[in-house]
Amino acid sequence: MLTADEIAQIAAELAEADRTHGVIERITARYPHATIDDSYAIQGLWRDQRQAAGHRIVGRKIGLTSKAMQQATGITEPDYGVMFDDTVYASGAEIPVDHFSNVRIEVELAFVLKAPLEGPDCTLEAALAATDYVVPALEVLNSHIELEGRTIVDTISDNAAYGAMVLGDTRRRVDEVDLPWVPGVLSKNGEVCETGVAAGVLGHPATGVAWLANKFHQHGARLEAGEIILAGSFTRPMWVSRGDDVLADYGPMGTITCRFV
Repeated sequence: MLTADEIAQIAAELAEADRTHGVIERITARYPHATIDDSYAIQGLWRDQRQAAGHRIVGRKIGLTSKAMQQATGITEPDYGVMFDDTVYASGAEIPVDHFSNVRIEVELAFVLKAPLEGPDCTLEAALAATDYVVPALEVLNSHIELEGRTIVDTISDNAAYGAMVLGDTRRRVDEVDLPWVPGVLSKNGEVCETGVAAGVLGHPATGVAWLANKFHQHGARLEAGEIILAGSFTRPMWVSRGDDVLADYGPMGTITCRFV
């Protein structure tokens, strides 16, 4: 376990890296004894500081829920991070690439809740019943910790590498579309780079939402009505740079476009 001073120091390093769009040395390289509980404490301290500065939480992201992402990172269990109001873009947006570090894009579905969701025994069915609608989304990854050799402790501490999300325009109730079979075709500058289906997220993308509710219960919290839950990527992350045009085609769920400037 880390000391309170060590947790505060790491949170301050990550806040500075976020401000300057920099990268710090792996936490686990310096503190090999750090635990998952330590990493959520680091994330929580950064979250509280952001809230104190006037930023509003709009939802949560779930990461590492698909085999594609687990193989891409070498990390085999899910994690979660927090999303603030100043990180949400609409389809068609121009996104400043310099606002992020190690910039990549993932294909996801976002679940917007109409009712609170709470563990410890939340099920897939309960997650679907609590969902107001589902909308396609892209997640912009923003990694402030060196990528080589990362563990889940590093990624959780870094707010699960969340940077921003781009929301699509097509909203569907959970009974209007076969969610596990929603496709994702991710293109950059007209070239298809990644493909997948939403079933890649734990067999059903809403399973990740149920997982998160149960995980939150362990931390004495619940998901609230109105929150946006990014359920996890069903493609590998795609690197992007300034000038790249991105198109994600979700079949019956429409398309998302954005440009990095």
